[in-house]
Amino acid sequence: MGTIDPDKHHGGESFTRENEAALGTVVATAFHKSHSFSKPVQDAIELTAGMGVVGDAHFGATVRHRSRVAADPDQPNLRQVHLIHEELHDELRSKGFDVAPGVMGENVTTRGVNLLALPVGTVLRLGREAVVVLTGLRNPCKQLNDYQDGLMNAVLDRTPDGNLVRKAGVMAVVVGSGTVRPGDDIAVALPPEPQQALERV
Repeated sequence: MGTIDPDKHHGGESFTRENEAALGTVVATAFHKSHSFSKPVQDAIELTAGMGVVGDAHFGATVRHRSRVAADPDQPNLRQVHLIHEELHDELRSKGFDVAPGVMGENVTTRGVNLLALPVGTVLRLGREAVVVLTGLRNPCKQLNDYQDGLMNAVLDRTPDGNLVRKAGVMAVVVGSGTVRPGDDIAVALPPEPQQALERV
């Protein structure tokens, strides 16, 4: 996939009437200081530009995922913030899975925005100040099955032509610092054409 250059994004300057595409809502916020599977829900989270969610295990300019640190600790951290749409929780609960905000490790649970359909480089304003740029898809791992048997397969799908669809949320980098709280609005600004579909990151 293409790389993201945060220096090309300047917070609110990305938002105009012409390119603001949608409006959703923050349902929940979460972070955890350790690399645990789930994250406890918090009243608010603080986002720091270029770093991520304050207090979270993935906070940092360079990669924090343990296997990736082992491979190359100097890689840029394109997974600073993990977002999952609450509509996925609805789908999973209808299939008998016990899921809720933070359970699958996301920092921000959203509603009303089709996160998976957004292209690379989409800018999301979360609340009044915090701004993130989407970098790719979360790649589901076997820890999902450790939490509840069959959950990993439940967040994977196939298109009619056989391509794998990853539904376990999206990843982003922070380009505008700010506080994010449940109930905050989400504004969406699409990048210019040509646009590139999200891939695993």
